[in-house]
Amino acid sequence: MELGMEVEGRGQTEGLVADRCTGLDGVRCDIAMLRTPDGHSRLEPAKYRSPEAISAGPRDRPHNVLGTHRVMFAVDDIEDTVARLRPHGAELVGGIARFEDSYLLCHVRGPEGIIVGLAEQLR
Repeated sequence: MELGMEVEGRGQTEGLVADRCTGLDGVRCDIAMLRTPDGHSRLEPAKYRSPEAISAGPRDRPHNVLGTHRVMFAVDDIEDTVARLRPHGAELVGGIARFEDSYLLCHVRGPEGIIVGLAEQLR
């Protein structure tokens, strides 16, 4: 994967536990468990099969819309990472910014509208 994450497993979840956990009825979704490059964290993306996914509106909403979800990743080379994400449908939200002498930062929006932050620590 372009962010250095490894798939630990894939599966499907449904039933009472899934319904109760999400507050929805009749949940059936595909899930994957991704491990971060440092091995300390996990991310679980899900794709709902039922109930049918509801559009949250335009995919190009501004970054400050209430309820917008995002996650941020530390990367070794921010420009290279952005270049590798572009063929997968990612687009820069704004540009790459320098925070003092500490970080290069940016946000990219994926094809589903999810905003992903990238941070390269400067040495």
